[in-house]
Amino acid sequence: MLKFLLRSFLITQVLLLCLVINVCAQNIVPINDKVQQHIFEYKQLLYLEDTTGKLTFNQVKNLALAGNFKVNTEPTPVTKHFGSAYWYRLKIGKNPDTKNSWILEFFDQTIDSITVYSPGTRGNYLVASLGSRHPFGARFYQHKNLTLNLSPNTDNDGVYYVRIKSNHSVNIIIVLRSVSRFISYALDEYFFFGVFYGMILVFGLYNFMMFIAMRQIQYLYYIAYNISIGLYEMCADGIAYQYMWPNAPFWNQYAYGIALFAASIFAVLFTQKLLNLKVNAPRLNQLIRWVILGRSLFFVACLLINNCWFNYKIVEFIPLSLAFYAGCYTLLNGYKPARFFVIGYSFLLIGFIIKSCIALNMWWLPVTEFDYYSLSGCFIMEMLFISFAIGDKVRILKKEKDDAQHNIMMQMKQNEELKDVLNKRLEEQVQERTKELVEKSGMIAEQNEELRSVNELLQQQAEEISRMNILLEKDNIILHNDIEKVTHDRVMSAEVDFEEFSRIYPDRETCFKFLSDLKWANGYACRKCSNTHYGSGHLPYSRRCSKCGYEESVIAYTILQNTRIPINKAFYMIFLMYSTKGKISSHKLSEILSIRQSTCWAYSSRIKKVMETRKKEIKDAGNKGWSKLVIDNSAN
Repeated sequence: MLKFLLRSFLITQVLLLCLVINVCAQNIVPINDKVQQHIFEYKQLLYLEDTTGKLTFNQVKNLALAGNFKVNTEPTPVTKHFGSAYWYRLKIGKNPDTKNSWILEFFDQTIDSITVYSPGTRGNYLVASLGSRHPFGARFYQHKNLTLNLSPNTDNDGVYYVRIKSNHSVNIIIVLRSVSRFISYALDEYFFFGVFYGMILVFGLYNFMMFIAMRQIQYLYYIAYNISIGLYEMCADGIAYQYMWPNAPFWNQYAYGIALFAASIFAVLFTQKLLNLKVNAPRLNQLIRWVILGRSLFFVACLLINNCWFNYKIVEFIPLSLAFYAGCYTLLNGYKPARFFVIGYSFLLIGFIIKSCIALNMWWLPVTEFDYYSLSGCFIMEMLFISFAIGDKVRILKKEKDDAQHNIMMQMKQNEELKDVLNKRLEEQVQERTKELVEKSGMIAEQNEELRSVNELLQQQAEEISRMNILLEKDNIILHNDIEKVTHDRVMSAEVDFEEFSRIYPDRETCFKFLSDLKWANGYACRKCSNTHYGSGHLPYSRRCSKCGYEESVIAYTILQNTRIPINKAFYMIFLMYSTKGKISSHKLSEILSIRQSTCWAYSSRIKKVMETRKKEIKDAGNKGWSKLVIDNSAN
């Protein structure tokens, strides 16, 4: 019996020794004044997942002694199950000679709840509660990160237990820092925060000035996008919780989701306007509308159904990828302002991928400050290149405007040259006429020499002739104007042949000018957006909206739209139908205009229909009545 008890005791001691060796396999992080900070990783952290979330500290200590804690194999641990509580065990070596004060810092300030059990005197443990669910003012250090003062054990190594519970995936980045290093680091960090948010403010002011100058809504979209990105980064960095709502932990849990939603929506809206997808890529423009609708529905579901859904930030990959693809597509199709847009979104995509890999625990390297803030740097690069894209678009628009002005100047120069040629011809004709008058005056002078006796009479006759010449020239001008007016009135009020009608409307250019004056007699207004500013279109006398780019030809929304016969013959047909009150036959029209009878019948029927609907308008219109049939808002 004694041997059995002795053997059982030895076996128990061996098992306990194995357990102790297993527990002691954890690496100890020493306190060294020469190493001002240290990030816990790999075997320096042991962890235990409490799936029930109800284990007490004493139970966890017993489980630790039983060897149930596992060795961390990841450079940066990540919580994976939202319902579980994660316990981490770390050991900090003793250093009685240290001259620094030390703190334990948790880099991910979005962790909901952190409970730290620190070794005290006589084997007791001190309990400290941290986390984003606690009011900001309760923190010992008024800093965005969660920190805890340490009292390095001077007798033996200290074992610390950390319980972490959060309703979303968080990075377990635990840092041992000296207070002096923490202060230096915090000052540098807040300095760079000031630079970052200052640049966002500068970009916002720059685009606001562009909006005042250009009056284009794309700049307002980009300002809203910048503000949303700034608010999201402040939420992610903990700056918003520190300065904007320090006493609202509940709001702090999902404020970042609202900012991220606004950033996504305004980003794709800005993409639509900057790349002019309505014209350059209509299908992508329609797809973006569906993405905006889907993202909005998901946002409403996050607000009304489950706030935890805000944690699925990976959904932002959809609008981001779509905007990047739209930039590449328009760039490959020759839209030059998209080049800087693509470069900027490439940086943003890289930052998003790095951040997603860290969040999904797919990052194979230890998470450093550079990795953690990589998305912020990418935001700055994206904003910088987007500003270049906006400036490039303005430059291209200015170049197009300068080219248009140059073409106008060239046209004016040609008109001036034509005017000079006409003036020169008139001067030559005046000189010829003057020469004839001089010759006649010479002949009269010779006759005066021969007929001295009737000199006074001839002189009076010469004066009378000169006066009559002046009156004749005036009468000629008046007569010429009267002939033109009579001809025009005759054409407009009587049945004339096509040759005589063509004297007033000889070609397509003249007809287009008449249509332009008639169509926009009361001013121009875009049929899509009601904008009253326009530029020249691609076709003669067409007008292009300066706001939405919609181009309206001079024959659009007239009775001439979709008409394939020559426009001057179409004019003449309208005139004949009006002057005959629609009684002329299609056979007669075919004979006059040399157009197929079926075509004449179809077009004359269309004119009769308009005449029927506008009886009252053309009843007392006189010789201008036929022009009232031209504008037809029902034309397709």
